Amino acid sequence: MKISNRRQFITLGILLVVYALAAFLTYAFFTAQLAATAGTPMPDMGVSPAVLGLANAGIVLVFYGLLGLAGYWFARKQGWPGIFSENGNWRRWFLIPLALGLACGGVLIVGDVLFAPVNGFGRMVHPGFPVSILASLSAGIGEEILFRGFVLGLWGFLLNLLFRRFNLSTVGFWIANVIAALAFGAAHLETVLVLAHTSSLAALNPVLIVEVFLLNGIVGLVAGERYRKDGLIAAMGVHFWCDMAFHVLWGLI
Repeated sequence: MKISNRRQFITLGILLVVYALAAFLTYAFFTAQLAATAGTPMPDMGVSPAVLGLANAGIVLVFYGLLGLAGYWFARKQGWPGIFSENGNWRRWFLIPLALGLACGGVLIVGDVLFAPVNGFGRMVHPGFPVSILASLSAGIGEEILFRGFVLGLWGFLLNLLFRRFNLSTVGFWIANVIAALAFGAAHLETVLVLAHTSSLAALNPVLIVEVFLLNGIVGLVAGERYRKDGLIAAMGVHFWCDMAFHVLWGLI
């Protein structure tokens, strides 16, 4: 194993441990707050909150660990950085993702205000503090491993095989980025269904569905662009700081 690969795997392992810890804390200590946010009681799993937290932490380590390794393989096959860019520095890993994430958070806040009067739902519901921080951390790591690392990586790999003979690898990447961003938006519909207390998309206002895809899609596209240039850590930074601005700060306001 090359030293660079070893460093990348160690970094991925640290991120998974942080995500697993956030999942444990959320389910072990804040299930009541989660239920209050959703407006529905948590189902009785027949185990203590600590056991539920440990179970979720174990799922994170195994499931997202496998996704992370697969995503890393896809990235390396396309010449992408993987977990982080070896040629990067703190500005590209932290400062640029911070600025882009806060900008995306601002877009979500403006969108939340503009769509609220016409989406049939109102403003988005935010997790209570401090669960909002744990949720931002979990989403920033887990959703980026899934949607940027795996989904974007998989489609980028397949489309690169198709387009590289025509020197259209960049076109293939942006198609893959749009696919991953749409999948990212679609994944948030489940949360909206829970908050709207319905199980049918037909019951949702079409404007609300457009809002979910549009706003989350913007974040997904920006994170995907950073992922290709500077790796998964940069994409996670965009997502995390966006959620901190939208769910934590805007949620508190």
